[in-house]
Amino acid sequence: MRKITMAAAAALISLTLAACSDETSATKDESSEEPKAEQTEESVDKESAKKEEKPEQPYEAMEPSEDAEPVKEGLTEEELSKMPKVEAHGGDRTRMIPVGQTLVDGAEDQTDGPLKDHRIVAYYGHPNSENMGILGEMEPEALMEKLKDQTQAYSDADPERPAIPMIELISTVAQRTPGPEGKYYHRTSPEDIDRYAELAKEHDALLMLDVQLGTDSVMNQVKLIEEWLKLPYVHLAIDTEFHVSEGETPGINLGQVNGAEVQKAVDYLSEMVEENNLPDKIVLVHQFMDEALTNKEAIQPTDNVEVALNYDGWGPSYTKMSLYRKFVRNEAVQYGGFKIFYKKDQPVMSPEEVLKLDPNPSIINYQ
Repeated sequence: MRKITMAAAAALISLTLAACSDETSATKDESSEEPKAEQTEESVDKESAKKEEKPEQPYEAMEPSEDAEPVKEGLTEEELSKMPKVEAHGGDRTRMIPVGQTLVDGAEDQTDGPLKDHRIVAYYGHPNSENMGILGEMEPEALMEKLKDQTQAYSDADPERPAIPMIELISTVAQRTPGPEGKYYHRTSPEDIDRYAELAKEHDALLMLDVQLGTDSVMNQVKLIEEWLKLPYVHLAIDTEFHVSEGETPGINLGQVNGAEVQKAVDYLSEMVEENNLPDKIVLVHQFMDEALTNKEAIQPTDNVEVALNYDGWGPSYTKMSLYRKFVRNEAVQYGGFKIFYKKDQPVMSPEEVLKLDPNPSIINYQ
């Protein structure tokens, strides 16, 4: 299934997360100052103990090379001036930030998740389709070798935030026929998911399962892959454009997901982390047009789940950069993601160019 072109997307657009309360009160005979200080320290200790109880993340980041040449600053004024103006961009084209700043303005990360101190580089696709991304074009071991090389490039470009390799596997594929479930999607076989889950584990990498919804709900799709989401290194991605209403067809009609439905998944995973003593999770939400993701303000990260909005349109690089700023920075949640198309982007942006985006993408996925 092909995404509509960036030119069409641009045309359509132009027409469109403590203060801790005292557990005990000071008695009448105690001074008002010392008990408060003691209680505050006790609260901090409890909070620290809670964090220490969290299991470690099961990945190994790619350490920077000895001869790494870091990117030091964002886009130059000349580069910014070349960006096409996009409606609702707010007129701000001269904002500069240091490389390494991945949180959007005003956002916090209360988790011990992968994005807090690292960056993720992912290869996207389906093992049985060369047309859906690089994952289907290569044998698993060769894929991991190339993925690690691409990940290394980002660790070298930003040594202070080493990158982690990730496989982004489409676990349910939207299709133009109702299929056995009558919901316009086809499930990736458990054997294929197990194979790539084991591949990620063997290479100290992460696995992200991407759901293309068809006419199904976000939560039903999450429950279909729950057994894998309970693995410590598996995370969730939601492909919004493939969620259509009854009577519509994925790939023909542009789909849409309400942020409130995304938040149900975020909360569900947050509870899963607590109940199963898992490392903190990521929810990645794909978007390449305004209509594909509504009610973004309903999406809020939790103490156990990091949230990234991923701009995944293809086309001219400066248009992509501008639309990333619109969808990710100007309509901020927590972190940003950015997709690179090896065969469709004009040109394919280098890691150094990607890291000049505002905010720096915390997840870069390649299709």
